[in-house]
This record gives sequence, structure tokens and C-alpha cells, in this order.
Amino acid sequence: MGKPLAHVLRPTSIDDIIGQEHLFGKDGVLRHMVENGTLFSMILFGPPGTGKTTAAMAIAASLNRPYRMFNAVTDNKKKLDQLFVEAQMSSGLVVIVDEVHRLNKNIQDVLLPHIENGLITMIGATTSNPYFAINPAIRSRVHLFEFNPLTPEQIVTILKKASSTLEDIVIDDDVITTLASQCNGDARYALNGLELMTLATNSKHITRELMKSLSLSVNLSMDKDDDNYYDTLSAFQKSIRGSDVNGALYYLAKLIEVGDFDSIERRLLVTAYEDIGLANPQVCDRVVNALEACRKIGFPEARILLSHAVIECALSPKSKSAEAAIDRALGAIQNTAYQVPKYLRLNAVGMDPEAMYDYSRPDLWYQIQYLPDGLKDSEFYIPENLNSQEKAYANNYETLKKYKRYNDIKKLKKSKEK
Repeated sequence: MGKPLAHVLRPTSIDDIIGQEHLFGKDGVLRHMVENGTLFSMILFGPPGTGKTTAAMAIAASLNRPYRMFNAVTDNKKKLDQLFVEAQMSSGLVVIVDEVHRLNKNIQDVLLPHIENGLITMIGATTSNPYFAINPAIRSRVHLFEFNPLTPEQIVTILKKASSTLEDIVIDDDVITTLASQCNGDARYALNGLELMTLATNSKHITRELMKSLSLSVNLSMDKDDDNYYDTLSAFQKSIRGSDVNGALYYLAKLIEVGDFDSIERRLLVTAYEDIGLANPQVCDRVVNALEACRKIGFPEARILLSHAVIECALSPKSKSAEAAIDRALGAIQNTAYQVPKYLRLNAVGMDPEAMYDYSRPDLWYQIQYLPDGLKDSEFYIPENLNSQEKAYANNYETLKKYKRYNDIKKLKKSKEK
């Protein structure tokens, strides 16, 4: 069986690497490392198809260092032990670890001392953020380098290089540019798409029409185990918060395209109450209703309701006063413990009934002190946005603050009798 095109075209030295100029360009740190004949353990992280494993192999080859592959998902401790034996018999063995964030604890425990004493040099590759996904013990022993998505121009260069290796096949330029724009910076995805087109037809001429007939989809990179998934969710919520309706709709479309209604629902609900809140509380209700309706009708029609909800959320005035208020109250709880005032308790033993909260006197309720004495002057709610509904709440709040609040209900009752 022939090897995939993406594998065949892998660079064999750092001079062949396309992209990652910040690492392999004229002033790149990894280029300087190779030119100086040095090598240290490292982890290369970034989106799929950006050349992490390929770069690891090219680094080892450029330094004439022997290397072996180890997959953290499929390989086991026995294979690792064999690599240690080989390392003792050869000088400077490089172990390239794919999916390095998935190393289990047993393998980490075996691997760590050999990285530290230099028996092996580990180059790990991962699509996950190492600051969250990599064990701190490993992270402290390696250098971290981030790989960026390849630009469409760089993908075009890679695809043209690939097409030059395909004998007797002509590929139209608009096919290459379309593939480059759809691959989301993933060279492997682009090369696999190109290879599919050459294998799926007897024609020696690859056209845009052929590409359309194969229904090659845009690469959205939305694996739920991948950082890009959480980045999209984050950007969706931040776009709404920042009132960028077009950004919000773009990230909504990505989530709709992969059918992730659960995440859309959760983020919209959180955003409505956290970021819009009291500036426009009716939006919160409308978001809840829209999401309930979406569950009843499903996709594709649900996209219309979601678009409506997202547009309204993005363009609504914003207020985080409700979130800030509960956070201030939680801060007070966490700093000091106070007892509920005795006159507010359900059963205050030995207290004169006249001094207790009176359920039959609503005229007194707004003048009773409900906070413990140590917090009686605290203000947790501070209006942030005086648009629409919150202005009415704020005005009522200011009116209520003009009334004196009593912690002596007997005294309050007497003041009302005068």
C-alpha cells in the first residue's frame, strides 16, 4: 500500500519546512539551535497539520541524530524500556512522542529521570495547550514552542510542491487556492484532499467542478478534546459580550455546523444572565424560550431561532451588576461569619414576640435591617448600566436607601405609631 501524500512530502531537514518562521526562519530559536549543533528536550504544540511531528523528525535528521517514534496512546512501557536499552547503546537518541499530553502516570514516572539525566532527548508533539494538558513534572524539564496555523499562502506553496510530484496530472490553480482557504491552516487536511481528488477520478485534469462533486467540507477543527473547540466557545461568548454581532454569528455558525447545540445553549444562557442581565432582563426570558423552541424543532430550522437570540444578545445593552453583586456577597461570606439577627429567626427562644419579624405588617418590612450588624452598611448591588429596566431598579434602590432600617422592631413599631 502506498504511503499517503502528506507522509511522502514530509521535510527531511529544517530547510524544507514551510511556515513557523518564528522558529525556523533566519532568526528562529530552533534554527539557531540546529546550526549550533545542540538539542534539548522540548514540546511542540499547536493546531493539527501544522508540522509538529514533521519538524521533530527534521530537527533530528538535520543534526544527524538517531530518532524513534513513541505514541502516548498506542505504545506501552515495554516499548519505552526497549528505547532506553537502545539509547544506552547509541549516542544521543531522540524519542519523538506523539500525543504527549496523553502519557499515563506510570510511563511519565519511567520517562522523567531519563529526560533529566540526558539518556534520551524527548521531543513531544500535541494539539493541546501544554500549560493545562501537560503534567507539571514533564513541563518543568522541557522547553515549550508553539506552532501557528499555516497561512493560505503557505498552504498553496505546499500544494503546488505536491502537485509537481504527481505525474501526468494537471491541477487548476483555483482548486489549490480553494483547498488552501478551506483547510483552516492544516497542511495534512489540504494534502489529503488533494490526494482524494487524484484517486477518485480517472481524469488527469483536476478542476473546480470535480472538487465540488466530491463535496469536500471546510475543516473546522472542532474536536471536543482540542483547544480550538474551547477557543471557539470562548470567542462566541466574548463576541456577544463585546457587542460584535457579526463575530457572534460567525462563531455561532461554526458551532451549528458541527451540531453542538448543548454548548450553544449553555453559553447563550450564561451570557444572557451574566453579561446582559438587569440592563435588559426580558432578553434573558426570550433566550430561554428560544432555546426551548430549538429543542422542539431541531436543526436546520433551529438556526433561525438561534440567530435571532444571538443578534438580540449582541446588540442589547450590557450590565454585569447582578454577577458583581453576588460575588461581593460571596466575598463577605468567605471573609467573616455572621449569625442571622435574632428577630429574623424562625424560632428565637425567649424573645418577646413584639420584637420579632411581623408577618402581618408589610408596612414595616422595608424599614427592617436584614443584614447582620457587622454588615449593616454593606452594599453588594451597585447599578452598572442605567438603560431600560435597570434604571427603574436603580431609582427604586436609591429611594429605599433613604429610609432608616431598624434592628429593633419594637422601636420601629413605636415610630410608626407616632
